[in-house]
Amino acid sequence: MKRLTQLDGLRGIAALIVVIFHLSLIAQPFLDTNSTGDAWWWMSETPLRLATDGTQAVLLFFVLSGLVVALPALRAGFTKFSWKKYFGSRFLRLYIPAWGALALAAILIFCIPRMSSNVTSNYWLDNTNAKHIQFWTLIQDATLMKVGNAADNVLWSLRWEIIFSLLLPLFVLAAVLIKRSWIAFALAMAGCVALTIGDPNHANAAFYLPVFMMGTLMAARLDAIQEWSKRRSRKFWITALSASLFFMVASQVFSFAAPASSVIGGLLWSLVGLGAAGIILCAIGFASFEGFLNRRPNQFLGRISFSLYLIHVPIIATLAYALGDAQWWLVGIIGIPLSLGAATVFHRFVEVPSQRLAHRVGARVARPRVAPAVPVPVATFPPIEPIEQAPQVEYAHGAILLHYAAMR
Repeated sequence: MKRLTQLDGLRGIAALIVVIFHLSLIAQPFLDTNSTGDAWWWMSETPLRLATDGTQAVLLFFVLSGLVVALPALRAGFTKFSWKKYFGSRFLRLYIPAWGALALAAILIFCIPRMSSNVTSNYWLDNTNAKHIQFWTLIQDATLMKVGNAADNVLWSLRWEIIFSLLLPLFVLAAVLIKRSWIAFALAMAGCVALTIGDPNHANAAFYLPVFMMGTLMAARLDAIQEWSKRRSRKFWITALSASLFFMVASQVFSFAAPASSVIGGLLWSLVGLGAAGIILCAIGFASFEGFLNRRPNQFLGRISFSLYLIHVPIIATLAYALGDAQWWLVGIIGIPLSLGAATVFHRFVEVPSQRLAHRVGARVARPRVAPAVPVPVATFPPIEPIEQAPQVEYAHGAILLHYAAMR
């Protein structure tokens, strides 16, 4: 099965957008004057939001996970796929890097004091990032099941990755039902979009799990999608990519007329998952976009994307507390290259070893057990006494005498 390397590049860009998003939240108190046309308005309520919208980037991660994680099971077939190996390895790949990121966050918080007086109160930095470490809270964070993670607040998304990973057999079974029909595929995608209608401020399993399902549905029809893509024109792909990108930010662009809590706002918010699926479709079928995503810088970002996602918040939050959030521009200048460098090291010494360990554990769990050999009793006999033979000379002499006796 050929690896879709362009999806690695797409994941890397999404991870960098999440970093920029959190840096923008640090800068918000100094950019947001609550007036149309200020810097924050341009960043948050225009198509420029694409470059700073971390929440939408995470939803793109979810659709990608739904596709990439489900694809091996759909390729192999539900009954032939090694579910033992999958469960034996999948959770190690998620938990070990997350624990490494939590350890880094705890060390930074413990070693570099976070003074509330250094940051603006009632904004993201002050409200959602831990100022001190409590052992029990850290243990709860390590389960990845806690709602809200102050030490490293990006871990909220791994909770949904874990839940999706546990439910993957059900997702794959559902996807198999639509595998041979475009109509069933379209209806299933429409159903997923319908389930995501609602207020983004109150998103729950009914919202996030259908987003994963969109990716799994695409995985089930991947061969057909690739064949269909070959017959589409460049004009089609430009239109599809533009529409998909617009769907990602439509709820923010029209927030002045349709607040998130309104019915129209809920409908616009439901377009995010569809936009994410559309971007992935373009990555698969649009040759120019695929080539862009396969460029070396994007592939580098893709390679370290998980590590970058996990550790950037402890790093930039520590910098902001140390320098003061009023120096948000300096936090960005230092924080982006520092996060990229730290993610490269983290990938090399934490993420890659965890992948190798997960592979070994998965292979061992999936290895068929061989019943121990039953010892067969061996019969024993008493030793045989050696028979004494007559000397050869005497035997020969006796034979000569018998011969002469017979002649007489």
